[in-house]
Amino acid sequence: MAKEYSRTQRIGDQMQRELAQLIRREVKDPRVGLVTITAVEVSRDVGHAKIFITVMGQDNAEDIAQTIKVLNAAAGFLRMQLAREMKLRSVPQLHFHYDESVARGAHLSALIERAVAEDNQHEASAPEDTKE
Repeated sequence: MAKEYSRTQRIGDQMQRELAQLIRREVKDPRVGLVTITAVEVSRDVGHAKIFITVMGQDNAEDIAQTIKVLNAAAGFLRMQLAREMKLRSVPQLHFHYDESVARGAHLSALIERAVAEDNQHEASAPEDTKE
C-alpha cells in the first residue's frame, strides 16, 4: 500500500518554503520581481526538481522569460544554499518554469464575468411579455 504523503512530496514542500525565502533574501538581480513559488515537483530519484513560479506585476512574456532565465542561471547558487538549509544526502537540480495556471484562471474568470454581465444585460433589455 502506497503512503499518502510520499517522501518526494515532503521534500518538495520543504524546498518550496526554503526557496521562497532564499529568492527573496539572496537573489539580488533587479530583473527578478516579486516571485511566488506555486509548486515544486521532485522526481522519484530526487535528482531533479521542477519549480513552478508566478511573478507579480509582470504580464509581459519577455519579462517573465527574463525572470525564468535569471532564476535558472542562479539555480546552482540556490541549490548550494538549499544544501546548507536542508538535511538531504543530495539536493536535486533546480529547473524553474512559469506557472500559467494563475493567469489562465484569471482569464477564464474574466470571461465568465463578462458572459454573466452580457446575459444580465440581455435579460434587462428583453420585453416584459417574453419574460416568464
